[in-house]
Amino acid sequence: MYYYGQEEIDALANVIRSGVLFRYHEGSQCEKFERRYSNFLGVKHFSLAVSGSYALSAGLMGLNIGPGDEVIIPAHTYMATATSVLAVGAIPVIVDIDESVTISPKAIRAAIGPRTKAIIPVHMWGAACDMDEIMAIAEEFNLFVLEDSCQGVGGSYKGRKFGSIGHAGAFSFNYFKNMSCGEGGGLATNDPQVAERVRCAIDPCHYYWQGRTDSIKPFASNGARASEFMGALLNVQLDRIDGLISSMRREKKRIIAGTASLDNLGLRLSPMNSPDHDCATHVMYLLPSAEAANRFVEVFPAVIAGKTGRHTYTEWDQVLQHEGAFHPILNPYNLIENRECRREYSRDMCASSLDILARTVMVPTDPLRAPEKTADIIHDIAEAARIALTNAAPASAIVRTSGAVDIQKYT
Repeated sequence: MYYYGQEEIDALANVIRSGVLFRYHEGSQCEKFERRYSNFLGVKHFSLAVSGSYALSAGLMGLNIGPGDEVIIPAHTYMATATSVLAVGAIPVIVDIDESVTISPKAIRAAIGPRTKAIIPVHMWGAACDMDEIMAIAEEFNLFVLEDSCQGVGGSYKGRKFGSIGHAGAFSFNYFKNMSCGEGGGLATNDPQVAERVRCAIDPCHYYWQGRTDSIKPFASNGARASEFMGALLNVQLDRIDGLISSMRREKKRIIAGTASLDNLGLRLSPMNSPDHDCATHVMYLLPSAEAANRFVEVFPAVIAGKTGRHTYTEWDQVLQHEGAFHPILNPYNLIENRECRREYSRDMCASSLDILARTVMVPTDPLRAPEKTADIIHDIAEAARIALTNAAPASAIVRTSGAVDIQKYT
């Protein structure tokens, strides 16, 4: 969350004064947000849930993904992408990213097998995946695409909002996202039956108790309803998101322009699949070696993508240890239905991804940053590049920016 203020305070106060904190009532803040966010995304259906993690699981349930199915996911994403697949009894197949730090379409194509049912492309750190190529592969092999847009709220790919391109799109609204209600999420889709199954996954009790339909047979799942507090906060945050993203795009373009000449030193801008439309939450540079990246961040407070904890597959303990459920009988890795699925992983299986991540340095943007502070960042990137890539001795007081990046946001 980049900004919250009196508008959020007033929205929460109004919910409390109303005396109705439960979402099912006339004038519901949750229903209002669902309508507004559907329009914002350009989709027909959107359902709020308690988290982005649950939204991913609900999306898989909506697409009828389960035991016997493999789901292709990238080697670099928050581990909830993997655990959401396990939560529905399916098996995650982990493939390489490319230099955009998003899933490699070539790796997707190479990994498709007889049990492959779906792909989860992740708009990682707000950077767009190559959705044209991914959707073409999905159509060729008759696969579902569930966009993980949890880190891409407000971003787009070639003018189409993240989460509106695949068969469904999952979102997170937790504290570290572009738009936040503290914790929350939701699922977008144009398919009415997928939407119906998602609503059942989120609220199998009250929703179907209110009125049965013949569209699908209801099924049991854990409840994950949003509260009116979440809806109220998100309605305020939605009013701000376009302005925040536009501000970050302007700063990103300024930083890119201000550091373009550093390519001569070997500081290369990471390739982008939709540079004019993504979230612009970071400027990412690809350095020639991990050693150079380490020297860079010693001078300038930035983040190395490969050092962001649970975002890289080598840190997904439950997956690597095959602990896919709390009880062995329910563990997807033990299910007979999954015996023909690919269930083996190793820490070096995506060596190309690990190399890219060790060399990728991320400089976060900020929609509230003053222009003079952005100028300082451009200066400091240049100094850090000079030292990291030429082994020059540090000058005195070269860094104008102060303070370290909030690493909690990245772990």
